[in-house]
Parts: sequence; structure tokens; C-alpha cells
Amino acid sequence: MPSIPSFDEYLSSLGHLTAHVDPTASSPEAEDLKTAAASLAGLPEVTRESLSAWAKENPAWVPALGLSVGLSQEKLKNQLNHYLGSSGWRTLAKTRSSELVDVLDEYFDVVRLVEAQRVKTYDFGDLLVARAGTRQTAARAGASGRKVEDDIEEIVKHLNLPYEVRTRFVGRGGRTAPCDLVIPSTSEAAIAVAAKGFDSTGSKLTDAVREILEMAEVRTPRQFIIAVIDGIGWKMRQADLKRIYDLWESGQIDGMYTLASLDVFRSDVESAARLRGFLPQ
Repeated sequence: MPSIPSFDEYLSSLGHLTAHVDPTASSPEAEDLKTAAASLAGLPEVTRESLSAWAKENPAWVPALGLSVGLSQEKLKNQLNHYLGSSGWRTLAKTRSSELVDVLDEYFDVVRLVEAQRVKTYDFGDLLVARAGTRQTAARAGASGRKVEDDIEEIVKHLNLPYEVRTRFVGRGGRTAPCDLVIPSTSEAAIAVAAKGFDSTGSKLTDAVREILEMAEVRTPRQFIIAVIDGIGWKMRQADLKRIYDLWESGQIDGMYTLASLDVFRSDVESAARLRGFLPQ
């Protein structure tokens, strides 16, 4: 097994899971947001430079730029923390407004979207599409979580290993724990994998930590227990991520990977499967 990276090295390897989707429309939710929208509409021209100056002058209105590209306040904070190391948009707007706008333009096309939306006339259909946006966001969040599961399942398929997904495995003393993939079966678990990918924060991250703690608690000495964890939502819950990392560092689980290190995941699973007789030596 390779040496364990530091927690900071693991943290820096977390990446995006959800693809950004261009919004069709956004509607103001408060008078302050309407004022911000009117201010953006009144800019003589929309460029990175003009938006940078606007953000520096109006730091409290930065969420309006986020909504212009379809980012809620939570998602905006997560993206800023991921790219700029801070989720505080007011401070960033005051001290690093050019970098803030550069991120929003490079990754979310803010210049084009602000220019296009500030002159567009919206109809009833646009209003319905905007109101349906929360359902679309929820669907994309579910898809992002499944991406990690799908990627590890594909690796196990290519190794021609028997497996079951989204189940519980039997460990020490007949106790069970949840897992997202188990080799070869729930009742004869030799390798159990947790797959936890989140680009946003919430109770699901707390549940993920609890599940991995359960896996470590019931494992037998012969069971190989590993976790694949990714998504920038974990950067806002570093204490929870550190609890899982500590299990790895102390040997209570056998591996911890991101999508960027799936080649190592594949190699470790293959080695564990050979040791347990599921693949020829």
C-alpha cells in the first residue's frame, strides 16, 4: 500500500462532481436583490473589469452575480472556497475582486450571462422554468452522488469481480454496517466500499461520516474496508472529513481515495481481491 498523504494533500485533491448548467432565468427574492439587478442592468458595459469594479463597490451584492450564473448562496460559497480559499464574498470583493470575477467568468461565464440576461424580456414560460430550477438542482445533486458510485462499480466490473451495491455487509459478531459496494456479497464480505460524493453541504455528509464509522466498527481483521470520497462540499465540512481521514491514518479503514486517485483504488482493490482468492495470483 502506498504511503498515506497528509490531510491537506487529500483535501486539495477534492474536485467537482456536478457539471455546471447554464440558467435560463433568475427572479429577485428581495428588494436588495432587485436593486443589485438594476445596478447591473445600468452598467455601461459588461466586462471582467467593470464587474470587478462593481463588486468592489458593492460587496454585499456579490450573490447577484452568483444567481446570474445559477449559483445559490451556498453553492457560491462552496465555489469561492474551492477556487479562492475563502467563502466570504464580501471580503473577497473588497480585497480580491478581480480574482473573484475571474473565477466566475472562467468557470461560469458570468460576463456573457450578465450581458445576455440584463437585456432580455422574460415571459410566463421563463417564470415557470425559474421556479422549476430547485427541482433541477436537486436532481443534479443526486446525479453527482451517484457518479462516485458508478465509477467504482465500473472498475469492479472491469476486474470481473462478484459484487453487490447499496446494501449492508456482515462483520464482527454478525453485526452489519451499510456500504455502497461489497465484494463478493453481503453475507461473505471481503471488501466493502463507501462511495460519498457531495458538491454541496447538508445532513447527507453527516450521514456519510456515520456510515463509515459503522463500517470501521464492525469490520473483521480479514475485511478490507475503504472509502472513495469527493466533491467540494467536503471543503466546508473539513472536521467531518478529518474524522474519516483519522480512521485511515490509524488503520481502522484500509484506504481513502478521490476520483483523481481511482487508479490507486483499482490497484488496491485488485491486490486485495488476489489476496482473498477472487483473482488468480
